[in-house]
Amino acid sequence: MTRTLTSLAATLSLLLVFSQTSQAQECDRACLENFVDQYLDALVDNNPDALSLTDEIRFTENGQRLSLRDGLWQTMKGKGEYRIFVTDVPAQQVAFLGNIYEDHRDPLQGTPALISLRLRVEDNAISEIEQFVVRSAGAAERISAMTPRTAFTTPLADDQRMSRQELLEIANMYFVGMQKNDGLMDYPFADDCDRLENGNQSTNAPTPAGEIRPDPSDASGYSSQWSCMEQFESGLIFFVNRIRDRRYVAVDEERGLVFSFVFFDHSGGEFRNGVTPDGRRVVAGPVQPWTWGIAELFKVYDGQLHEIEAILERVPYGMNSGWSTWEQGMSDELQDVTFTDE
Repeated sequence: MTRTLTSLAATLSLLLVFSQTSQAQECDRACLENFVDQYLDALVDNNPDALSLTDEIRFTENGQRLSLRDGLWQTMKGKGEYRIFVTDVPAQQVAFLGNIYEDHRDPLQGTPALISLRLRVEDNAISEIEQFVVRSAGAAERISAMTPRTAFTTPLADDQRMSRQELLEIANMYFVGMQKNDGLMDYPFADDCDRLENGNQSTNAPTPAGEIRPDPSDASGYSSQWSCMEQFESGLIFFVNRIRDRRYVAVDEERGLVFSFVFFDHSGGEFRNGVTPDGRRVVAGPVQPWTWGIAELFKVYDGQLHEIEAILERVPYGMNSGWSTWEQGMSDELQDVTFTDE
């Protein structure tokens, strides 16, 4: 009888663990993406009480830890129609990139802005909110007039898919190849690779009428008219001397997507001096210390980078994400923060 009771207790314990695991994973793709809309709606209404939040909710905007109802909570007036999700069901985390509208002097209008957002969900409640707001009306107007590339919503064929680790490593090769770019590495760009930055075509841009396409063999700066591969093989992005706090916050294996928050440092001084692969000495880059805060999204399959999209804004030089230690914030190591340490 004792043995039977012990066996029954063990079975019930296993069922409880299974039930708790199922509950922790029960927020599927649609559920996680719905949390984003709930969150954006709550921002518009300045009403965090409308959300399911954990007791230990943590919120940052542009690297600063704030209380709910502060920052964008005070100024957001509407959602835009440009929407890209990177939905990480195993990690119960979702990243979002889109356009929004803030306050305007004319109450009938809105000031356009861009947002990248990360939400962590635990037991169907939001436990972490990280948002990066780019308050460039020009960038937001460009993006609001666009439609997201279909690659970001299209599932991959089974034979194109890669593991989480492979996706992270290929995405990180982009930052490895750009940091102190020398043009001599193996860059994993597909022939159709294309990159947008703040709604601007930053690769494969058409040559303006009356101009000649720059030649990488004698140019002193990289051109948006070049392909992804040409830009990196030129060695002319060397002035990006530190790409740090490389936080990968969402991975979608089904669609081959990787979402990251990162900082690009241009330290100036000696780092403005570079040598191209053919030995030419060039000087380029900002003359003052400069940091870009960036949210960057990659489409990866067949071992290559195909689509890249970023929103970015100048931030205080050397700033931290608000989620990393100082050492992590200054490191150029890959940080997979999709799962908690629990």
